[in-house]
Amino acid sequence: MYLAHFALQQFPFSLTPNTGFYVGLNGHQQAMEVLQTALSHGEGFIKVTGEVGTGKTLLCRKLLNEAPAHWSLAYIPDPNLDPQQLRWALALELGLKQSDNIDQQQLAHLLQRQLLLLASAGRQVVLLIDEAQALPDETLEALRLLTNLETEQRKLVQVVLFGQPELDKRLAQSKFRQLRQRISFSYQLAQLTRPEVAAYLQQRLQIAGSPVMLFSPAAVWLLSYYSRGIPRLINVLAHKALLLGYGAGLAEAGWQQMYLAAVDTEDVRHPALHWFMVAVAMAVLVLWLAPLGFPVWSLP
Repeated sequence: MYLAHFALQQFPFSLTPNTGFYVGLNGHQQAMEVLQTALSHGEGFIKVTGEVGTGKTLLCRKLLNEAPAHWSLAYIPDPNLDPQQLRWALALELGLKQSDNIDQQQLAHLLQRQLLLLASAGRQVVLLIDEAQALPDETLEALRLLTNLETEQRKLVQVVLFGQPELDKRLAQSKFRQLRQRISFSYQLAQLTRPEVAAYLQQRLQIAGSPVMLFSPAAVWLLSYYSRGIPRLINVLAHKALLLGYGAGLAEAGWQQMYLAAVDTEDVRHPALHWFMVAVAMAVLVLWLAPLGFPVWSLP
């Protein structure tokens, strides 16, 4: 591939949520600070939302990797669970193993006892739920009831919800007002600005082993526009542009490679592609005809 060509030690724009490539931009750093502050204060519910591809899963993984030693973490990546399945998932994550034939009341009792034992041992139980917009209604209500479990000093379990904007729309419904009022800290991840896109590219390239920027200024500008500042799309477009640059034997990816990468990618700003190429063609035509004395102002 292009690793040797660009003197890279690893692929800088992989789609897997590798915390080794975490870039501490303002939005993600602020989100981490909100999470750490809320969890340190023992809050019951914390919520982080953002568009698809803005880095929610990466934040979740980073929180998992950097958790203090006294945390007991439970991670649920697939939230399409009914209340019973949710309780079982939490119980198993906390090391509670029982027969499958116990009923919901028995399971709830055993789970509460396990949470009390962990609290008495100085453990802080944190439940992380990714893709929380997919939680069924009855499971959201079960989560609210779960956070009712508490001692006189603190909650027995804290819940962090990572979800798409659809989660906010669901929680805005009247039937979820009790749960909504219990969310004491929340943060919404925004798309990256153009300077942040450039910084994101530079830092990921440095982590991958490149001391230089491998994209021209025009390519960075187009990448920011086409991707709408969404990290996942930035990774897709940057990877494809570098592949094209490698195929052409270039030292860096230019606007042509970024344009072709965008043409080949779903969910980017395609409408501007045609007009951009028209503008480039007109500019080239003007530069070619002007020395010949052609009245370029009369061009359509």
